[in-house]
Amino acid sequence: MKILALKESNPQENRVAISDEMVVKYCKIGFEVFIEKDAGIKSAISDVVYEKAGAKIINNIDDVLGEVDIVISVQRTDFNFKKMKEDAIFIGLLNPYFNKEKITEIAQVGIAIFALELIPRITRAQSMDVLSSQSNLAGYRAVIDACYEISKAVPMMITAGGTVSAGKFLILGAGVAGLQAVATAKRLGGIVNVFDVRLSTKEQVESLGAKFIEIKNSEKQDGVYAKELSTQDKQQQAELLMNNIKNQDVVITTALIPGKKAPLLITKEMVEVMKNGSVIIDLASVNGGNCELTKAGQIVEINGVKIIGYENFPSRLAVDASKLLAKNIFNFIELFVDKQNKTIFINNTDEIIKNTLVAHKKSVININ
Repeated sequence: MKILALKESNPQENRVAISDEMVVKYCKIGFEVFIEKDAGIKSAISDVVYEKAGAKIINNIDDVLGEVDIVISVQRTDFNFKKMKEDAIFIGLLNPYFNKEKITEIAQVGIAIFALELIPRITRAQSMDVLSSQSNLAGYRAVIDACYEISKAVPMMITAGGTVSAGKFLILGAGVAGLQAVATAKRLGGIVNVFDVRLSTKEQVESLGAKFIEIKNSEKQDGVYAKELSTQDKQQQAELLMNNIKNQDVVITTALIPGKKAPLLITKEMVEVMKNGSVIIDLASVNGGNCELTKAGQIVEINGVKIIGYENFPSRLAVDASKLLAKNIFNFIELFVDKQNKTIFINNTDEIIKNTLVAHKKSVININ
């Protein structure tokens, strides 16, 4: 069994799909591990460290693509996939609903393609849940970046010159990223309000010491992911946010709907009533953004309000993000391994495999 980890080609992607600790684990279950030269440099993992763990460093991946059974990347898809074996496996964070054309192109080679974003939120898959591990870090980093950008202190301070009021945070979305943002802002001494269309998140929010603000939905929402609101609920939401957003120092948006453009939460009119010097961190920028004025990959300033649209917050914490991601990927790959016979097989009856498979035998599935 042979596995190849790629070096990312996107200059904004600092993560790597394999850590030195996971190299050891792959070797123990029978893999020969190949890693593209300098793949881990941005995550503080040198080629020497990889080699000590048991990996072979490859200068030109074309030399081994034809013999490896599995290729893993964070999100790179611009390699010469036509050199891969027809029955090989390719695994990565592929944003499949928005990159269907590229996935269709790669699928014509005949390889099996797995999108890690589609790992189901079930108990057995928790150790493979890349979205949770990476969203945790994104929520934390969003608060740190916000604190850097605002020109005031976060905790309340009593000083010789008077009292400094605590910073006010509004978190839109109480999923994994949102809850980590709440916890981080509270630890720093901020006053935190949270909005989520799912009333089931209220208890979690309040357990972290934040205030939950809500609309009375005409349709009850629950579950892991939010769903698109009705027209009536959207109007109530807009009114609620308009009333709350004007007093905030920081607004962090985290709302994503699988397979759809990110829902619009903050309109141009809402930005215009925000305080001069306040900051919006849009964690949904890669899928269109929750703020109407977000520009993906950029920081823009509108009437004194900074709108930060970095597309890859976990990459800004590449050392930890890579360690977590690499462990998630290893746990996922174990599903393919017959450890007794040292062979790889795709068990299409396994719920996790079935849900993440986006292309097989030249056909695109699950994202139609």
